[in-house]
Amino acid sequence: MNIPSYTLIPFVLQLLMIAVAPLTIPLWWERNRNKLLVSLVLSIPVILFLMSNDMLYKFEHQMLYDYVPFVVLLGALFVVTGGIHLSGDIMATPKTNAMFLAIGYIFASLMGTTGAAMLLIRPLIDTNRQRKFKTHTILFFIAMVANCGGLLTPLGDPPLFLLYLRGAEFTWFLHLLPEWLFVGFVLLAIYYLLDRFYYYRHEEWTAISADIREQQPIRITGWGNIVLLLGVVLSVAFVNSQYIPLMGQTDAPVYVKFLREIVLGVIITLSFVLTPKSVREANRFTLMPILEVAAVFVGIFATMTPAMIYLNQHSSDMGSLSDPSHFYYFTGVLSSFLDNAPTALAFHSLAEGLPLVGVQVAGISESILKAIATAAVFFGAMTYIGHGPNFMVKAIAEENRVPMPSFFGYIFKFSLFVLLPVYIITERIFM
Repeated sequence: MNIPSYTLIPFVLQLLMIAVAPLTIPLWWERNRNKLLVSLVLSIPVILFLMSNDMLYKFEHQMLYDYVPFVVLLGALFVVTGGIHLSGDIMATPKTNAMFLAIGYIFASLMGTTGAAMLLIRPLIDTNRQRKFKTHTILFFIAMVANCGGLLTPLGDPPLFLLYLRGAEFTWFLHLLPEWLFVGFVLLAIYYLLDRFYYYRHEEWTAISADIREQQPIRITGWGNIVLLLGVVLSVAFVNSQYIPLMGQTDAPVYVKFLREIVLGVIITLSFVLTPKSVREANRFTLMPILEVAAVFVGIFATMTPAMIYLNQHSSDMGSLSDPSHFYYFTGVLSSFLDNAPTALAFHSLAEGLPLVGVQVAGISESILKAIATAAVFFGAMTYIGHGPNFMVKAIAEENRVPMPSFFGYIFKFSLFVLLPVYIITERIFM
C-alpha cells in the first residue's frame, strides 16, 4: 500500500512543537508531562492508521528496535557521565581555553556530546569567571563539544547511533576522521586567534590578576564511572548481531534480542549504587533532562513511522536528490532547525529507495551515508534548537551570568559567519 502524504502531518506537527514551543510557550513546554501529552496525542492517529491498514508491525518495530535502544543508550551515557565531577579553576589563558575545547572535542565521541558538554561546561565557566570577555568561548564550546566532536562513534551523537542501528558498523564511523579532524582544527584555530585578541587587547589587568590569584587545581571525582563508561562503549561496540548472531534472529528470546539494553541497564544501576551522593549533587544532577528526551522522542519515533515508509516509497520521484552534496545540505538545513536524529533517519529512508552506487553501508551508498551522518552532526550547531545540549549549555552559562546571544543573535552573529563557511568548505573537500 502506498502511504498518503497526509500521514506525515503528525510528524511535522511534532517537529514544529519541538522547534516553536520553547520560544512561544516556554513555561508550558518546560513541563515533561506536557511534552509527553503532545507526543501521545499526535501518535494516536498514526497508530489508528497503521492498524487499519495491517501495518502496525512497522510501528512496533520502530518503537522496540529504534526507540528503546536509543533512549536506553542516552540514559546510560547521561547517568554515568553525571557521576563524574570535574572541579577546579586554572588560569583562563587562550592556551588553557583551547585545551578545554580540544579535550571536549575528543571526549564528545567517547562519552557523547551531551555527556562531554555537561562534564566540562561548569569547569570551563569557573576557569573563565574572572574574565570579562567569555561569551565567544561558550559559543565555540557549543559548536565543538556539544556537536561537531561527536562524529567518530555511534556514542557521539543520537543520529549516529540510529544509523548504527540501521546497519552501519561501530567502527565505520572512523571513516569520518578526515572531516572530524578538519573541522576541529579549523574551529580551534579560529577560536584561539579570537581568544588571543580578546585576552591581550581587551581584558583588563585587574581581571587577569584576579584570575592568577584565584587558582584551584583540577580534581576529578567519581572515578568508578569512568570504568562504567568504558563498559558502555564496549557494550555498544560488541553486544550486537555482528558479534552475537543470535541477537539478529527473529525467533531469538527477548532477553537475547535486547541483551545490549539489559547490559546497559545493569551499568545504569551500578552507577547509581556506586556513585557518592555528593558527586551528583556537585553536578546538580537530576533525571529531568533524560525524562524530557524520552517524552519528546516517543512522539518523534511514533509519528515518523509513516514518514519513513513514505520517503522510501517516493524516493524515485525525487530524482534531483541523488548526489551526496544534496543529502549533505538538505540534511544540514533540517538538522539546524529540527532535531538532527529524526532528520538523519528520514534521509536514510529516502536514500534506501535510490539505486546503489559504489560501496554499500547500512543499505545505502556509502558516500550518501557519509553526507547524512556528517551534516546531521555538524549542522546541529547552527541554532540553539538543532541539538539538545545546545540549550542546556546556554542555560547553564546564563545561570552563571555569562551573557549569551538570543536565538537569532546566535545565528546571525556566530553560526552563519563562523560555522557555515567551515561546513561549506568541508563539503567541497570531502563530499
